[in-house]
Amino acid sequence: MNWESLLSLKRYGDTYARPRAQQDELRLGYDVDYDRVIFSQHFRSLQDKTQVIPLSQTGFVHTRLTHSLEVSVVARSLGRMAGARILEKYSHLRDLGYKSNDFGAIVAAAALAHDIGNPPFGHSGEKAIGTYFSSEKGMAVMSSLSRKQQHDLLHYEGNANGYRLLNRSAPGTPGGLRLSYATLGAFIKYPKESLPIKPSTHISQKKFGIFQADLAHFNDVATTLGLENASDSPEPFNRHPLAFLVEAADDICYNIIDFEDGINLGWISEAYALEYFINLVRSTIKKEIYSNLETTAERLRYLRSLAINNLITDCVDLFMKHEEAILQGAFSKSLTDLSSYKVQLDDVLSITIKNVYQHKEVVDKEIAGYKIISTILDALTTAVVNDFNNQKTSYDNLVLSACKEARITTDSIYERLLDVCGYVASLTDGQAVQLFNTLNGRI
Repeated sequence: MNWESLLSLKRYGDTYARPRAQQDELRLGYDVDYDRVIFSQHFRSLQDKTQVIPLSQTGFVHTRLTHSLEVSVVARSLGRMAGARILEKYSHLRDLGYKSNDFGAIVAAAALAHDIGNPPFGHSGEKAIGTYFSSEKGMAVMSSLSRKQQHDLLHYEGNANGYRLLNRSAPGTPGGLRLSYATLGAFIKYPKESLPIKPSTHISQKKFGIFQADLAHFNDVATTLGLENASDSPEPFNRHPLAFLVEAADDICYNIIDFEDGINLGWISEAYALEYFINLVRSTIKKEIYSNLETTAERLRYLRSLAINNLITDCVDLFMKHEEAILQGAFSKSLTDLSSYKVQLDDVLSITIKNVYQHKEVVDKEIAGYKIISTILDALTTAVVNDFNNQKTSYDNLVLSACKEARITTDSIYERLLDVCGYVASLTDGQAVQLFNTLNGRI
């Protein structure tokens, strides 16, 4: 891989080149990517989607929207700092017009979109979709599909749905958001299809990021960026180097912010929290400032800010230390896995898992979310399959009318099912609850 290809400003369907030196500095292509994501319908729906605590009415806790905005801010810093050092190392990139802020803009836009394909109710929504298709009814619906197509649905993946949503044509937006290939590359944490599954410890192989329906689009992106691996490699495509920074931004935020949410909800004691935060910032804390902070909330804000800054600096150092291996596709771990703060992060995460992720309120609402998603998916899938087979009932017509934004028009049963799942995944928590109540006769 080489940086000039990796920073491609090409957009899907382009018939002309987009050299960096010819870009309008007041309306840079990478900045346009950010704007297109933030004004998209799917991004806006994140304001009512669970980050960790579903349907919380207790104080301020993060939604997918606030989480995504914070991840984007951290990602921008990571990208700019890494970009400055990359340009020092590869001075020819400056001659081509690239600037350190370009790297920040790419990573910020990709990070802004990183959760855009996730269903309502957190990971339980994702699991509910896969579980539905593993049922007797779901297997019957998929009987005509290829093994790979079935695997897409049985192991439904929000990352792959995110890629699909970003690039799916809609009324008024042919070709979807048409983001630059650099931003799409940074967005794809898992540059692979769902099958085959080969034994690998590489972080990019942990999940899959591309549905069968989107392979042609992805192959064009990957070829332009130069992500192809050697023919005998177990990983057919390398991860875009900047995807490591997007992943690091997400890791930093959910480690720190989910912990903070637990404190705000009273599920993690404040005194306990101060101790764990201090362990992350011992090398940079200014005692004269800290000692003058009067409330626990002030101390937590100060420590959180220092912790995030320390982790950003550490991850940039790690990125540059391993930059050549990353370009060769030989770097196989996340940056935070190698962080000098790994022990402290693991301690914070263990407390968050016990006190937040496994809290009764979270578990109870995930169970409810599971039921809600399964009910909606069953009703809409039944209606869509009956429509495909010319066997629609009057009830099916009502369901399709209620879910008209699903825009299911394809003649492929596989893509119809993907579109059903994409529609269900696009619902906010509140919309899903409302539709569930309607389907169950609660007006």
